[in-house]
Order: sequence, then C-alpha cells, then structure tokens
Amino acid sequence: MNTDLLFTPFQAGSLSLANRIVMAPMTRVFSPDGVPGSDVAAYYRRRAEGGVGLIITEGTAINHPSAVSHQNIPNFHGEAALAGWANVVAEVHAAGGKIIPQLWHVGMARSIGELPNAEALPIGPSGLNLAGEQVTEPMTQQEIDGIVAAFAQAAADAKRIGFDGIELHGAHGYLIDQFFWEKTNKRTDEYGGDLEARTTFAVEVIDACRRAVGPDFPIVLRFSQWKSGDYSAKLAQTPEELARFLTPLSNAGVDIFHCSTRRFWLPEFEGSELNLAGWTKKITGKPTITVGSVGLNSEFTGRVTEQNEEDNIDRLLERLEKAEFDLVAVGRALISDPAWPAKVQSGRTDEIIPFTSEATRTLS
Repeated sequence: MNTDLLFTPFQAGSLSLANRIVMAPMTRVFSPDGVPGSDVAAYYRRRAEGGVGLIITEGTAINHPSAVSHQNIPNFHGEAALAGWANVVAEVHAAGGKIIPQLWHVGMARSIGELPNAEALPIGPSGLNLAGEQVTEPMTQQEIDGIVAAFAQAAADAKRIGFDGIELHGAHGYLIDQFFWEKTNKRTDEYGGDLEARTTFAVEVIDACRRAVGPDFPIVLRFSQWKSGDYSAKLAQTPEELARFLTPLSNAGVDIFHCSTRRFWLPEFEGSELNLAGWTKKITGKPTITVGSVGLNSEFTGRVTEQNEEDNIDRLLERLEKAEFDLVAVGRALISDPAWPAKVQSGRTDEIIPFTSEATRTLS
C-alpha cells in the first residue's frame, strides 16, 4: 500500500497543509457551559501531533440563543469561549498543525426546551422540523439578518484569534441546509422557490463572512445530500441539478467544498463512479474534501481489522490518484487513535487502535 499521495502538501490560497488528511468535525460535548478548556486544547493538539494536516473543530455555536442543543457544546462567542479557542489554536499551531472552526446553527433540529437556553424557540426557514411538521413560525427578515450577522461576526473572531480559516456547517439538515431542502423550506419570498433560489440564505452568509475576513481567508462549506434521520434525501437528483445548486455558492466565495457522504466509495449518480466530492470538483473547479467511513470497515460502527483497513484505504488512494478530490476527512478513526495518520504513513496499520463506542465517552 503506497500512501505517499495522502502525505503530499496541499495549497489553496493562503491555506498551506503538510498533507491531505483532515480531521472531520465531530461533536464531543466536553465544553462545560460552552467554554472549551485545556482538555479540549490537548485533545486537538494530540491529533496535530499524530499527523493530521488540517483539523476542523467540532461544531461551535454562533451567537444566537437557539444555535445548539446542549449546554456543553462549545460556543464561538463570548470572552471566555473565544479565549478557550485561542488556546486551542496556540496548542495546535505549536504542534505544527492547522485548524479551522466549524460554525454552526442547528435550526429546527433543536427541540423546544432544550439547553443551553430552554426558553429559546428553535428557528428555521419555515418553522418546519426535519419531518416536515410545523413547530414554530417561519423566520422573519430581521431574524435572517441577525443570523447572517452572527455568522459573519464568528468568522471575524476566528481570524482575529488566529484560526487558519472557517467552515460553515451547511449539511445534515441543520439551519443552512434547512434553507436548501425543499421539505423544510416552503418560503415564497426570495429565500424559497427552486433549488437555486433556496441557496440565497447561504449565499448571504458566505458573502457576509467573506466581507468580514477579506479575500484571502479560507472559507470551507460543508454540505450533504443526506439529512439526519433521512439518509435517502437528495438535494440534487442529477449532475445538472447539482451544478445549479453549487454554482451560486461557489460564486459567493467558497474556497473549498466539504462533501459529506456516509460512504466515500459510493457513486453519487448513475452512469459515473464519481462520488459527491468528485462531482463537486468537476462542476466548480474548486478543491474538495471527501468523507465517509474512512478507516472503518462499516458505516458508523464496528471494529477495524487490518485487512479491512487496508482495503478501505486502497479504494481511497485509487480515487485520490485520479484527482477526483483533494483532501480526505477522517472522523471516528481519529477519535480512537490520534496517531492514525502517522501509523498509516509508516505502514503500521496493524497498530491502529480500532474505533469502538467506548472511545466517545472520554476526551482522550
């Protein structure tokens, strides 16, 4: 197994990475009252020391009372939380790594009464939850403008405290994705309509973030076809529809697309072996990140045997060699083993600590 391609440098604008391995964002809920502590900084530093080229943090709450649904999800606003994140950045940089925060609003994926702000109602484009049920009123223009401004402020703060870029969470049925998805966006104003029109909110967020950080600060957008609880959902049924969806987002200023799938090896559309990241790169010409069970022998669960690990990585390398995508996000495999990249690079796959659900119970 020749893994050299995984460990070649990557450059996109001002973002310079030592290799092609990205730590995928994974919610860990180890930040009491929304403030990441020294244990969080040490957790991310260990992944940088283990050879990850780019770390994308767990989802972080923008400055809105219903942004997230757990009191221990880290904030990306407020003096204490931002000081905690500045320490995370310092630790990762000291280990030679690069790091960007994932900026997040869960929208209608939050239930009424959930912490940290039980009194705050969930918000979404049409007030519909992911099942399409009416829960609250549609977002007003004032609410939309406030959320756009909150994303932009978070982006500006990320640059100010030393991060290497930002990722906007536009996947998995959360707020930005709720505007994308016909099932949760029934608006009849400029934020609703056909697939291209439903990108308007995201375009405004991207544009506001770009103005907040300037032309050279990397903006990554994570998007998906599937939604939490609906793995068969698709925003685009064909490559042509995907192009109509991606073009306004690319033009708005996205530098890198993070294309979330559950299994990276599956083709996105009939008639082509390209996965979602492959199609996105072909359509936009922008760099893409692929993700989906890298380093695992089944989706989301199961032990990793040496043989399955090698088969999985071989399939990944074949696609990387064809330049279908540029970067590879690794998730749960990095929770269980911070040194996963170093072990893969040196051919020590038999030493990789396999992922089990036990690994999620501590911040190790």
